[in-house]
Amino acid sequence: MAQDVTSMLRTAPDATPEQRAARGKAARRTAPRSSHAEFEPPANRPDPLAVLEAQSAARVPELVPIRYGRMAESPFRFYRGAAAIMASDLAATGDCGIRAQLCGDAHLLNFGLFASPERNLLFDINDFDETSPGPWEWDVKRLAAGFVVAGRANGFTDQERADIVLTTVRSYRESMIRFAGMRNLDVWYSRTDIGRLEALASQQLAKRGRRKLSRAAAKARTRDSLRAFDKLTVTVGGEPRIAADPPLLVPVADLLPAGERDATQERFRELIGRYGRSLPSDRRTLLSDFRFVDMARKVVGVGSVGTRCWIILMHGRDGGDPLLLQVKEAGPSVLAPHAGPGAYRNQGERVVAGQRLMQAAGDIFLGWARVEGIDGRRRDFYVRQLRDWKGVMEPEDMVPSGMRVLGEACGTALARAHARSGDRIAIAAYLGLSHSFDRALTYFAEKYADCNERDHRALVDAVRAGRLPATRDV
Repeated sequence: MAQDVTSMLRTAPDATPEQRAARGKAARRTAPRSSHAEFEPPANRPDPLAVLEAQSAARVPELVPIRYGRMAESPFRFYRGAAAIMASDLAATGDCGIRAQLCGDAHLLNFGLFASPERNLLFDINDFDETSPGPWEWDVKRLAAGFVVAGRANGFTDQERADIVLTTVRSYRESMIRFAGMRNLDVWYSRTDIGRLEALASQQLAKRGRRKLSRAAAKARTRDSLRAFDKLTVTVGGEPRIAADPPLLVPVADLLPAGERDATQERFRELIGRYGRSLPSDRRTLLSDFRFVDMARKVVGVGSVGTRCWIILMHGRDGGDPLLLQVKEAGPSVLAPHAGPGAYRNQGERVVAGQRLMQAAGDIFLGWARVEGIDGRRRDFYVRQLRDWKGVMEPEDMVPSGMRVLGEACGTALARAHARSGDRIAIAAYLGLSHSFDRALTYFAEKYADCNERDHRALVDAVRAGRLPATRDV
């Protein structure tokens, strides 16, 4: 299957760098770089609320109001949950015909800090629920528009927002040009660690901004299985159990009667065995040293609310050696109706393969499985550690200079991810040395932020009118 994905994305392997660059420059004729400024919702645009309702139909019914409630809070929270709406909108925009493996939901909060297997703190894309091959421009446009939405929420001026988007897209373009000149292995080994991020901050941020980054890094290093175990568990009858925090965290013992609970736990023990077969042999051996203890249903994110997500508590050598795994449902990517279904029949495998392809370093427990759920339906899931030094930069607390630094880091990370799968030489040649593409996306991002605000207002009105149920965040 991996070979099928590669063939979908790459230029012929015997093409010379000159031929690949010529392909990129030729694409400017069919999709001028300035044309990416254009965005006007077509008259036949799908109703954005109907798109959300279609997604909700496949989700846990009692959790759907939490999703609508979170999305109704602000245009930025709406944007976080509106990847399916934007995927439909992006499909109506132009692209240059060069594809790469996409994140599919490249808003700024899906970039952040996490641990490499060597226990280094890295900055990279950290959410791949919607990953799939597609036009590379779609990821860049979603990233750019997200910065405008976040900048408006912070009260930034038009010029401040434009500077942030220009910095972000310029970083993507210049990084792609740099990757185009590198050897294949050097592209693959490239990564942004916390040291490089701190060096960037030292050049552009005042002392307060540098302190905030240092605090975020220090906090990320504390977010591991031991800390999660202390926070999320209680001792019952001398045994650790996941603590209830309904409706966001519901232990299986509270969710189901005894008979169904036992059957569900048995299914998830089966899932762990099947998931283990998706891991390399050394990781499979490590997993086998842990035993199942407890499980609970968990509500995560904004766009993911209502999808089936579980956390599983396991123990290693003793009770002081916990492992918390997150088992998350994987449905078809929001890109699939517009960019094609991709190569994987198992949607969990799609997520894992995309993450391994795009991310500089991955979770050692990342894998997938298919299992029968509570309702008797078989579903695809992917599995990873619940927390492993995960840290997020909070845009609400940022001044313009801080958001510019974040944009520069995100642009570099996204370019490196695309360079690993797509034709980096062709993309770099298409982008070129001028600021044409950068400027075009500043216009696009503002237009799309206007559209996002209208969609958010439609959701708020629908909630007030009783068309859609919404629960205040808890």
